[in-house]
Amino acid sequence: MIIVNTPGNWGTVYGPFLHAPWHGFTPTDWVFPTFLFVVGNAMSFALRKYESEGDSVFLGKIFKRTAIIFFIGFLLNCFPFYQVSESGAISFIDLSKERILGVLQRIALCYCIASLAIHYLKVKGSVILSIVFLLGYWAVLYFFGDQPDPYSLQGNAALKLDLMLLGPNHLYKGEGIPFDPEGILSTFPAAVNVIFGYLVGLYIQKKGNTKGTILNLILGGVVLIAVSLIWHMGFPINKKIWTSSYVLFSVGTDMIVLSVLMYLIEIVQVKKWTYFFEVFGRNTLILYILSGVVISIMHLIKINGVSLKGWLYESLFTSWLGDFNASILFAIFYMLLIWFIGYIMDKRKVYIKV
Repeated sequence: MIIVNTPGNWGTVYGPFLHAPWHGFTPTDWVFPTFLFVVGNAMSFALRKYESEGDSVFLGKIFKRTAIIFFIGFLLNCFPFYQVSESGAISFIDLSKERILGVLQRIALCYCIASLAIHYLKVKGSVILSIVFLLGYWAVLYFFGDQPDPYSLQGNAALKLDLMLLGPNHLYKGEGIPFDPEGILSTFPAAVNVIFGYLVGLYIQKKGNTKGTILNLILGGVVLIAVSLIWHMGFPINKKIWTSSYVLFSVGTDMIVLSVLMYLIEIVQVKKWTYFFEVFGRNTLILYILSGVVISIMHLIKINGVSLKGWLYESLFTSWLGDFNASILFAIFYMLLIWFIGYIMDKRKVYIKV
């Protein structure tokens, strides 16, 4: 997520590090649903603690965590909380024009929906709810979207609902029109990624880290990918409106990748390479937040009239590399900077969790 969010120059980015323009799938489109899948996978361990506690305790913890993560996401949208006009005047941000939803907000809402479903509906009920979400979302987009293309950027029902409930000022502006890829309606199919992650985690715990478990996960992943590709012909794979076919495709891919990791780590016992990724995993939330805050601060700090980010990019990368290579290497450099912060925190046993 850090690499695709912080290239050196948005005008020179290799295709695999960009989202699909609309319908379709790139490696970048796999990142966010995998984050949600991992949230669900972790929940298969964490939610056990709530089984012996009453509903009031459970609801209090779920809603508190949801609210905190959502609010942090909103603050990230607003950071650095002021703006500078062309004349140089400084003013505080106008909350009436700030985006309400976003990545952390979606994670918070999907976590909440999935937690409630799993706690009250159990496994069977959560599976049924997932089917209802995926089929129901398809129906809503088809019947309430503009014909003949109900899945277009301008005519999809998810945009209509966001415009009605939030208004254009509170939506993402990066698509040329007010449109939020983390909108209200598409949150429901996105919650299915979390539920699938939970179910897969539960299955692994019951069956164990065996070759049989790995084979079954691979087969399950292949089946989901096949179904998604067939569904794609009528309901296109699309990250920005989070189509149901996109959910199945991303989950199927997650299951296969997880199976490969299980084989390497649990069966073959090749573990030395994993610490690099564990550093991110031990402080996931705070490192993601820092990845947004630090780059914003780099834009604010000026060196000879140039932002610190621009100065670093020009001095360390564009001075000896081509545009596209400089852009991707800056992104990797920045990711490693955030990793180093996480490394220091891990060595000092500093873990920040919500």
